[in-house]
Formats: sequence, C-alpha cells, structure tokens
Amino acid sequence: MAKLPLIVFDVNETLLDLETMEPTFERIFGRRDAMRLWFANFIMYSAALTVAGCYVPFTDIGGAVMKMLADANHIKITDADRKELTEKFSTMPPHAEVPAALRKLRSAGFRLFTLTDNLIEVQTRQLTHGGIVDLFERRFSADGVKHHKPPREAYGYVEKELGTGPSDMCLIACHTWDTLGAVAAGWEGVLIRRPGNDVLGVGPQPHIVGDTLDDVANQLIARHKAG
Repeated sequence: MAKLPLIVFDVNETLLDLETMEPTFERIFGRRDAMRLWFANFIMYSAALTVAGCYVPFTDIGGAVMKMLADANHIKITDADRKELTEKFSTMPPHAEVPAALRKLRSAGFRLFTLTDNLIEVQTRQLTHGGIVDLFERRFSADGVKHHKPPREAYGYVEKELGTGPSDMCLIACHTWDTLGAVAAGWEGVLIRRPGNDVLGVGPQPHIVGDTLDDVANQLIARHKAG
C-alpha cells in the first residue's frame, strides 16, 4: 500500500454547522441571508488583509465586519448580541455525519489534523464542545504563521511543523477558495459541497468532490486503497 497522505481539515462549516448561527443573525439584522453576507465578507476581508500584508487575528476581523455591516444598515449591536454571537461561533455542533466519518478515516490508517484561521483557543473550544477534538493528532492555526488561508504560507506552515512536503498532504474543506489554495501549494484537495458551496470552474481543481464528509472519506479510502 502506498504511503497515505496526512489529512488536514478546515473547521468552520467543513466540520461544524455554520447554519446554526443563522437565527441570531436574522434576529439582529432582520434578514435571512445576514449570516451568509457576514461570512462572505469575513472571508473576503481576511484574504484582503493578508494580501495587503496586514495580519489581524481572525476573530477581530469577524467582529469588525459585523460592525461594518451593522453601521452600513444603521443597526445597533448590543454587548449582549456580541456575547451571543461569540458563544454561538464557539459552540457550533458538528455536521451529523462528521464524527463517524472521522473515525472511519482513522480506522483506514489516515492521520488527521486541522488548519483553521481561528485562533487555537477558539478552535480547541469548538472541537471540544463538538466532542471530536481527540480525533485529531494536532491542531494548527494560521495565527502561527500570521497568514490567513489561502496564501501558500498557511499551508507551508503545516508542512514545516510536521516535517513533510506538499505531496504528503491532503486538505478537506467545503470552501473552494481553500481547496484552490491547497492544490496550488501542491496538496491533494478534497471539496465537500455543503449547502451554498460548490466547485469553481476556473483555477486549480479539487481532486475529490462529494456532498458529505462520509462521501469524500469513502472516495479517499478507495483512491489510496487504505485499510
């Protein structure tokens, strides 16, 4: 059997259910798409700041984007609102299939890691609350290299920490901007088509695409003849 790649997971939305935050955003902003608008701007400005060479911790960007959207719509966000959103973000549950699919990959011989733009302490709280923190060998944050994904530095940081090269690595994410960055860096890329996410028809393409983590786990096991 060929050497198995080390599997690195994105966390927000890939493993954890971001849609559980929607009711709070709808209550504050009065529109059903408010959470998606916030998250899209969140990612856009984290990438823009990184490209501009201005590192800002991920949670600080999220709070600033929320305030920007609220100010633009003349909405007052209270301290209670901020506390509720912080709590919701830190305690999002895993998607239903995630725990069993992670165990399936581990049973097949894959080593599992995470790489997220979240600070380590936020990521650790999320995964601990979700009951899946012990399924990962190590957890990485883009804060360790002061570059948010998808620039090459974020993926290279994990390689350096693990003493590996790009061909040893595989990223699983539900965001095409993330798999695009990983594949461009020489990694294997796996895309989960969570609701509202799909393949982008230009740029580096994911090697595997599926609708759930269980789906892509089965494809990975077959691709690498694991287990």
